[in-house]
Amino acid sequence: MVLLERARSGDARATDRLLGRFLPMLRRWAHRRLPMHARGMAETDDLVQVTLMRALRHVPTFEQRREGAFLAYLRTILVNLVREELRRSRALVAREQEFDGPGEAASELERLIGRERLEAYERGLLVLDEEQREAVLLRLEFGLSHQEIAEALGKPSANAARMTVARAMAVLARYLDEHSA
Repeated sequence: MVLLERARSGDARATDRLLGRFLPMLRRWAHRRLPMHARGMAETDDLVQVTLMRALRHVPTFEQRREGAFLAYLRTILVNLVREELRRSRALVAREQEFDGPGEAASELERLIGRERLEAYERGLLVLDEEQREAVLLRLEFGLSHQEIAEALGKPSANAARMTVARAMAVLARYLDEHSA
């Protein structure tokens, strides 16, 4: 939180340290989320860089309650960029197939099942309260340890963070069970 406050006040070194802290996590996350067919249009690093630039523009107005909130904010920006790239990629593939005929693209059913699962997960995240959502994102999508999650969420111990993650995952699992057919 201190780094974000210092970056907010215009401290360039704090901004660099803040970006350096989140850059590796965002790269790993984006690399796993962006399919191979979409990577030619925008490399993972490009998406991460755009994410960080957009976030920096809004640092002065960002309200941070916990350290994990900023990472969740970065993830939201990155998810939106990935979605934009996927839409562009699909449009390009569709145009190419008009000229080349049917290719080896996945069937409509395969795309629909994958997309539906991801969308259900995203909707399920919205059912969680802010702290639970951050805990799930930090653990599942960014691979943080329970100790790191405890620090990010202001929990007294790794076990307290583990319980927060477990409870949030139980709520998310119930949601997915109820909303998948």
